[in-house]
Amino acid sequence: MTRIVPWPWLVIALLVACGSPGTPAPAVPVPAAEPPAPEPAPEPVVVEDRDLDSKDILARSEVAPLAQVEHVLIGWRDLAPAYHGQLDPRAANRSNAEAAALAQSIAAKIAADPGAITLAMQEHSEDPGSLTGEPYEVTPDAPFVPEFTRLALRLHEGEVGIVRTQFGYHVMVRVPPPPPDPLASAEILKRPALAGPVHVQHVLIGWTETAKRSGDADPRALARSKADADQLVTELLGKARRTGNLAKLMKQYSEDPGSKDSGTPYEVSDDAALVEPFKRLALRLKLGEAGLVRSPFGWHVMKRVAPPPPDALESAAILKRATEHDMTKVKHILLGWSELNAGDERGKARNRKALEQLVRATLTKLKRGEPIEPLMAELSEDPGSAASGISYTVTPDAGLVAPFKKLALRLELHEVGVVKTQYGLHIIQRVE
Repeated sequence: MTRIVPWPWLVIALLVACGSPGTPAPAVPVPAAEPPAPEPAPEPVVVEDRDLDSKDILARSEVAPLAQVEHVLIGWRDLAPAYHGQLDPRAANRSNAEAAALAQSIAAKIAADPGAITLAMQEHSEDPGSLTGEPYEVTPDAPFVPEFTRLALRLHEGEVGIVRTQFGYHVMVRVPPPPPDPLASAEILKRPALAGPVHVQHVLIGWTETAKRSGDADPRALARSKADADQLVTELLGKARRTGNLAKLMKQYSEDPGSKDSGTPYEVSDDAALVEPFKRLALRLKLGEAGLVRSPFGWHVMKRVAPPPPDALESAAILKRATEHDMTKVKHILLGWSELNAGDERGKARNRKALEQLVRATLTKLKRGEPIEPLMAELSEDPGSAASGISYTVTPDAGLVAPFKKLALRLELHEVGVVKTQYGLHIIQRVE
């Protein structure tokens, strides 16, 4: 997803490499910085206790439906496993006690002057996504770690709070919503939302500031000014309105690694793990209509398209079932091919015929009782779970791409099925 979902250190699951939107997982289809397969938050790390949480705020019963927040993330050395090798060097040299003292000092300065948050983020924050000048937009189902969401939605405008997550201390202030960008498709965004799901293609165009939110920013965005981005998306919106399929425009212009080469549409529903502006526009577009919306990851030139036909390898009978489970735990093997992959060299080099043979052979092994973990380690192209063999907890509002959730919540215990997402084919087994 481009990234459709916020920076991975804050999201609870897969970054939809879209940004787009999510993500989707995708940002946007957010999508999704980010690992290409459903990536839940790492297991919490046991550390020396420093309880800085703003309990009075967290105890409030009044919850905002949407909040814009800025924050300073302060980590410490014991949290390194949660960062998978990306722990900020400043945190690596800091103890929990030192992190707590710094977080309290920053919170006091911001409480005295809420405008000080900008300088505090620039000087201290270890979340690259907080350094762009764009606040995070938080809703109850946004793909952030739950503690982050809980505090954000209970803050009053201008109020400061602290909450600890597995990534560190978040010193957070709620800020006024930014004014709408005049280029956005305002008339479309005023419509009532559709129930979904809908399918959209999009072209993500970023600029220098938004590119800083991505762990693998497109060089074109890093070198582009906001004014240049505005001019480009105005031209692209006109082209999108004149063409039936955005695949060629996506391949030439889009900076969303999750969809730009394949032209794959994102499936969007109200609970999709995608950034809110992306979902907001997608769920208001008419079939064949194009529009423009801005998210923290850049501009999204978006067009609603008809649902793609099901893949012949998908478990159609399982996917037709009614959802009977509120929660399942699953393990999966992600396999891509030349037309659709998560960036793994094996997937890139595999043709469709080889994919079909591998999927069928793997299903046969699992159905005759072979354990999935060795096959994950050998075959899976999901860097978030392949080597570790971890399971994903799936609920209707989990921050995972929609097709993955759809199959996972319909599987019976130990049953195996296949579903297609923008990252390839997922062979999923329910383990709990």
